[in-house]
Amino acid sequence: MSSLSLCKTLSAVLLACTALSAQANWYLDGESSRLSFITTKNTHISEVQRFLVLHGKVDAKGAAQLQVEMDSVLSGIPLRDERMRRDLFEVKTFPQALVSAQIDLRPINDLAPGAQLELRLPLTVTLHGKAHSYNAELLATRLDDRRFQVVTLEPLVLNARDFDLQPGLEALRKAAGLKAISLSVPVGAVLIFTAR
Repeated sequence: MSSLSLCKTLSAVLLACTALSAQANWYLDGESSRLSFITTKNTHISEVQRFLVLHGKVDAKGAAQLQVEMDSVLSGIPLRDERMRRDLFEVKTFPQALVSAQIDLRPINDLAPGAQLELRLPLTVTLHGKAHSYNAELLATRLDDRRFQVVTLEPLVLNARDFDLQPGLEALRKAAGLKAISLSVPVGAVLIFTAR
């Protein structure tokens, strides 16, 4: 095969891969992704906690969804985790939280591997049966032809009042013998998506 033919063949393969990733659905790599949040008690004590089980997808039209399994909360203290599941999140009634957004995939698909793009993206968080909208500051990085990463440039600050979580927080405060638990909770994410 001549070098010209080889170049044409490689170009065709690369174009086919690019077209495939542009039309593919992107699925969250839950094991490589992380969703964490910070709680503050007694005014000055802050702790980082996270959710272990996440599911997500971005379809070919840019409709993005992230599902959070609320019973996968991990604070490092089993008794506190159980109280959060039962008294705060009420996981038997509200087993999942949902984050949804509409993404323009063209700029991300056009990125070269290693290139980054800042996004200001409206999204909706549905938690504990209530929905609230936010403007998120995100950074998308094209890792390779089949993967991209989305991280929060700024934490998304959720307020317990917006999701009717104050009664659950009050139950946690009393059970733990605390003076106060903050209603504001900063949330950060590192999400890896793979084309399929």
